[in-house]
Amino acid sequence: MSLEQLINNDIKTAMRAKDKGRLRTLRAIKSQILLAKTAEGASEEMGADAEIKMLSKMVKQRKDSLEIYRKQGRDELAAKEEEEVAVIEGYLPKQLSEEELTSALQKIIDDTGASSMRDMGKVMGIASKQFAGKADGKTISTKVKQLLNK
Repeated sequence: MSLEQLINNDIKTAMRAKDKGRLRTLRAIKSQILLAKTAEGASEEMGADAEIKMLSKMVKQRKDSLEIYRKQGRDELAAKEEEEVAVIEGYLPKQLSEEELTSALQKIIDDTGASSMRDMGKVMGIASKQFAGKADGKTISTKVKQLLNK
């Protein structure tokens, strides 16, 4: 079942349950899917990679907004963003734990022979593809910097 079909089914379920927060988020996901499908040069069906990338972007946007709302003391808006992040993350692959990410990045560093910050681009290129949807790019970057600066 494609993400679009899954979202449509979940929208119906949320409508029946009168779950306004979940429904709002599901409609936002559906909107992004429709925008991606109707974008210039887009194919009829989105691939799994494109779906994960889209959902990850949505999570990142909401986390950025969440951070801003917290700094401004807007707790009601922060709670709304947290709720949306939780719903969207339910459609993403399981996120890697910090230990799993560190060990996997160390393996990539060992395999590529990276030894300094000059090799960060090489490591990030491989890691970004390998962990797409499983870890945030910012988190990957921070970990790579830590490991290369040892």
